[in-house]
Amino acid sequence: MTDAARYLAEAELAVGTIPGVPADIQPRPTETAAVIGAGTMGSGIAMALANAGVAADLVDVGPEALERALARIRGSYAASVSKGRLTQDAADRALGLIRPLAGLEHVSRSDVIIEAAFERMDVKLAIFRELDRIAKPGAVLATNTSMLDVDEIAAGTSRPQDVVGLHFFSPAHIMRLIEVVRGRSTSAEVLATVNGLTRKIGKIPVVVGVCDGFVGNRMIEPYFREAEFLVAEGASPLEVDHALTEFGMAMGPFAMADMAGIDVRWDVVRRRAALWAPGDRYSALVERLVEAGRNGLKSGAGFYRYDPGSRTPVEDPSLHSLFESEARRQGVKRRHVSSVEIVQRCLLALVNEGARILEDQIVPRASDIDVIYVRGYGFPASKGGPMYWADTIGVARLVTEMAELESRLGAVWRPAPMLAALAAGGGRITG
Repeated sequence: MTDAARYLAEAELAVGTIPGVPADIQPRPTETAAVIGAGTMGSGIAMALANAGVAADLVDVGPEALERALARIRGSYAASVSKGRLTQDAADRALGLIRPLAGLEHVSRSDVIIEAAFERMDVKLAIFRELDRIAKPGAVLATNTSMLDVDEIAAGTSRPQDVVGLHFFSPAHIMRLIEVVRGRSTSAEVLATVNGLTRKIGKIPVVVGVCDGFVGNRMIEPYFREAEFLVAEGASPLEVDHALTEFGMAMGPFAMADMAGIDVRWDVVRRRAALWAPGDRYSALVERLVEAGRNGLKSGAGFYRYDPGSRTPVEDPSLHSLFESEARRQGVKRRHVSSVEIVQRCLLALVNEGARILEDQIVPRASDIDVIYVRGYGFPASKGGPMYWADTIGVARLVTEMAELESRLGAVWRPAPMLAALAAGGGRITG
């Protein structure tokens, strides 16, 4: 076993120790579960539960959405059987545990309720107000939000102690990571309950605090920022993605953005714009793509184009004029950008934000960040995660590189105080 593999194995064990949650605390029952929202994510969560033998009521407002969800679920099980990943008996057993039900009133007896509705605060608040009215006392009320404020959602109920975030990763029945979002009122009993349930269904739960984007999506923002700046400065999306997949990432940022949806990315950018400081440099590429109807894979074009029926990204020369226009708007001169610079800037952005997350005490351990990035975001396991990778390179060296980037590219590159202190004292992020 390599040092990185040993480190990750120990890190995955460590996430089971949750500050403030005694090891012997009695969890609540999890015999009955309901998933609200029959979209792709809700269907995947229901499958994840059923695959582990947990009966799952899949709830939506109308029969049409449920019919589409069942067709999607049946198709997924059929594909798994045809590829030899699952026996027909196992698929039939799991499918039999998923019960489609129209109307929220059906969750009134569920032990655990997981909301997987559209990622908008008004939508989630409306659902949780209704859950507060109809869910039985002691039911765990979980939201699958990927970045919204769990404390605000909990405050919409009279039982904030029962509310917790369960950020599943897509596809939910396959991806092993779950960010368990601990609100300021979430009880230790609820945390123990969802930790046990998520492990029962074969997931790795990492408890995180409330902030915009939690850990994974908070860190992905500066990573995307640098990728988009590098394209304005002269790299192509293909060059950026190739450099990072050669480093070992499972997918490059532009292929990832296309797969998730450029319109989804644009919603995030618009919401986060309020956090920018006056004069901050920003990229308008995503906005321009959405205006052009290039919403990613689902529309046949985003940062790449896609042939009909294909999921393979193809470089699109027609975007060169857009990149040149963006360079002029930002006041940068286009140039050759090396793969070394691409990897340096994207990864250092991850590490710097990870250090700020530690400073904000969103997670108690640097190794928690590494588990999240390896298991949820495709960071190469062979390199241990971004924080472990930073230690292997040397914090002092990385801080020197950040200081040079700050002198060229502005205050956004100022090293996090934690990193500066570690560099000065010869310390390590991961201890």
